[in-house]
Amino acid sequence: MTDHAPPRKPQTSLSTPRIPVNPWITLIVVSLGFFMILLDTTIVNVAIPSIITDLHASLDQILWVLSGYILVYAVLLITTGRLGDMYGPKKLFLSGLALFTLASAACGLAQSPEQLIIFRVIQGVGGALLTPQSMSIITSIFPPEKRGAAFGVWGAVAGLAAVTGPTLGGFLTTTFSWRAIFYVNVPIGIAAIVLATLVMPELTNHRKHHLDIPGVALASSGLFIGVFALIESEKFNWGRIWNVGAINIGPVEAGPVSVLSLLLLSVVILAVFVTLEVRADEPLLPISLFHDRNFSIANGVSALVAFGMLGLFLPLSIFLQSVLGLDALHAGFVLVPTSLTSLLISPFAGRLTDRVNGKFILFTGLVLFAAGMGMVVWVASLTSTGTSFTLPLIVAGVGMGCTFAPMVTLAMRHVRPEQAGTASGFINTVRQVGGAVGNAVVGAVLQHQLASELKSQASRAAAQLPLQIRGRFVSGFSHAASGGFQVGRGENSGNLPKNLPAGLAHHLQIVGHEVFQQAFLNAMKPALLVPITILLVGSFSTLFMDTPPVVRQEQKQDARGESRIAAAGQ
Repeated sequence: MTDHAPPRKPQTSLSTPRIPVNPWITLIVVSLGFFMILLDTTIVNVAIPSIITDLHASLDQILWVLSGYILVYAVLLITTGRLGDMYGPKKLFLSGLALFTLASAACGLAQSPEQLIIFRVIQGVGGALLTPQSMSIITSIFPPEKRGAAFGVWGAVAGLAAVTGPTLGGFLTTTFSWRAIFYVNVPIGIAAIVLATLVMPELTNHRKHHLDIPGVALASSGLFIGVFALIESEKFNWGRIWNVGAINIGPVEAGPVSVLSLLLLSVVILAVFVTLEVRADEPLLPISLFHDRNFSIANGVSALVAFGMLGLFLPLSIFLQSVLGLDALHAGFVLVPTSLTSLLISPFAGRLTDRVNGKFILFTGLVLFAAGMGMVVWVASLTSTGTSFTLPLIVAGVGMGCTFAPMVTLAMRHVRPEQAGTASGFINTVRQVGGAVGNAVVGAVLQHQLASELKSQASRAAAQLPLQIRGRFVSGFSHAASGGFQVGRGENSGNLPKNLPAGLAHHLQIVGHEVFQQAFLNAMKPALLVPITILLVGSFSTLFMDTPPVVRQEQKQDARGESRIAAAGQ
């Protein structure tokens, strides 16, 4: 008589929601919360002047209104993804949504810069709790052969949020006040909480887990130090943050606490984190995830895409407002073709990813995204209008639409449900770090090129000015360039001489503005080539991805079908 071992209980199970609905309805609810979180990474930018005026904020304070959110959000994603695997993604999703909604209301009510910074940090915690769970829930409710289409919708939301923020923020700030950009989250958040409670199933893990506390400490501290250094890199010109023990190595300002030393410390801490995770019984980040080639490459591509997106849109947004003179709302409308095209294309690209090898769709998307932004560089001139960029941005939008869905589908296809939150947290962390690197690197290239071009253009333009003020005119722009040039609208004429006759002062203002316009245009083009190159590197790395099993199975079935047809014909 043979003994039969009892069947193994599944590690996870999916509960029935209070109101059973089609998974696509659940996807819409998940996407609603995710959209709100992503929107807040960009929507605040255009409200900065109003916030400064209303709250009497300093430049450092207003920068931390932006950076505080991004810093906390990026640092916590891996940990919150793991917590979702342990306690259920629905619980974490609802907790993050509730915290984010309350913090949004508090941001709108803030009466001082300090209050606003604190509430933005709390928003970042809420966003970090929610974000990894969105991908985890999608992975749980859709089978592998339908995840491409589902992530296509999710990708459309991600692409739309990336470029909708400035437009919506400009509209709300112009029509109402800066507080409206936070208040708008409250009704959306409440609706999403109610709907998620009713229609979202819970993924329950039947195995008892413990949280890897050393892993949390190392990952959080390493990410915090690294992202902080990247955020502060432009402010400190990639040099010293603290002057104690400072030394100069040629043109490089070094010291125990500098941007470069913090980045090095971050790398060391994260290397220790990886070393310990390999040996941990229950790691915060299972290294087994990286045995899947597609997961590893897709994460790298995710970082490169985020680098490219933020690195591309930052100089372009400044160009539209500071050089072409568009206000924030109209500058946002110029970018609408990208978001609309991405929104339309992404679901189709996701559905196609379920039928063919998604790496070729991803490759095509990245090449088109880079090509569209290359066309932006080509058409950009001082006589450009908003419509000059419509076709290039449509091409870029097609590329974006073909990027997110296949990238996430290929990354998550082999991930087990009990690890989906952790995998999602890592992907989103990599995306945030890639975006921070893109902002820092492209910002540094833009600043360096602009400083050089300002001096060159000012020297050239000085020939049309009276001899006695040429030197002061050139030195004014040289001082502005070396001191961190302000590129806001109306603040780009350099440190011009004072107490001049009205006619000459007006002429200097015109010439100074022309100097800035030409200098920024000349600086923007090489700066934009950096993220374009990064996108092309990402595109070729996709060719090393493996063919997904779903596609292989379909190919085998097609081959068997063709064989049967051939046999029947004989």
